[in-house]
Amino acid sequence: MRGLSRSSFAAVEERFNAVAATADLGRLAEDLFAVAVLLDREHGLRRNLGDPARPAEQKADVVRSLLDGKISDAALETVIAAVSAKWSRSVDLSDALERLSVIASAAEAESLGRLDDVEDELFRFGRIVDANLALRLAVVDPAAPVEAKRGLLNDLLGDRVAPASLRLITQLALHPRGRSLERGLEEYIQLVAEQRQQLVAVVRSAVPLTDGQRQRLASWLRTTYGRDVHLNTEVDPRVLGGFSVRLGDELIDSTIAGRIEEVRRRLAG
Repeated sequence: MRGLSRSSFAAVEERFNAVAATADLGRLAEDLFAVAVLLDREHGLRRNLGDPARPAEQKADVVRSLLDGKISDAALETVIAAVSAKWSRSVDLSDALERLSVIASAAEAESLGRLDDVEDELFRFGRIVDANLALRLAVVDPAAPVEAKRGLLNDLLGDRVAPASLRLITQLALHPRGRSLERGLEEYIQLVAEQRQQLVAVVRSAVPLTDGQRQRLASWLRTTYGRDVHLNTEVDPRVLGGFSVRLGDELIDSTIAGRIEEVRRRLAG
C-alpha cells in the first residue's frame, strides 16, 4: 500500500487493535478474510464501499445491513472502520482486511505461545509443496472443489500444526487472490514476523546447521541489521558447502556453489 491507503490502514489497524483485545481472535481472523473474499467476488460492492467520494456513514450502513449478525461484533466494527476510510484503490480495501486477518491469526498464535511455530510451519509447508508435484497440483488447482481442498489440508496438517497455520494455509489454497502459493506464504510469513518487529531470513546450507551455528548466525544478523531475525533454514546439497542468507531482496552468499558461479561470471566477462 502507498500514500493514502498506507495512512488509512494505520488508522483502521488502531481500531482493529482496540476491538481485538477482547475478541475471539480465531473467529475475528476468519470473519475478516471472509469479507475480503466477498469483496473480491462482488466487484460492484467493493467499488461502492471503496469509493472515497461516498459518505462514510452511508457505507457503514450498507455494511451493517449486509453483515450484522453474520460476523462477529469485533469483525463488524473493523470492517466499518475500513469502509469509512479512504483508499487509493478499491482493491486496497480487500487487501487491508486480508492483512488484518493474518495479524489476528498471528495474535492468536502469540497468545498460545506458538508464534514461532506458525512462522516455521508456513515456511515448511511451502517447501513440502515445492518438492511434491502431486500435492502442489492438488492444492493449487483452481478447478478442484473447495471442500476437497479443505479436507485434504485438514487430513494432511490437522492437529500437526498450530490452528493459525492451518487457517492461513487453507486461506491461501482456497483463495489465492491472484498470487502463487509461494508468494502468498512469503507475504504471510513476513506479516507474522512483523508482529514482533522481526526480519525473516531464509538460510540455505549443504548440511543442517547446528544449534550453535544458528545462534551465532542469528546474533550476527541481529547486530548487522539492528533487529531480531527469524531463521528459516533449508538443506540444499546443491550449495556444496557454506551457506547463503536471503533477507528480502538482499542475498549474502558464502556457498561454494556461489563462489564457483562468481568465477564463471568473471571469466565470461
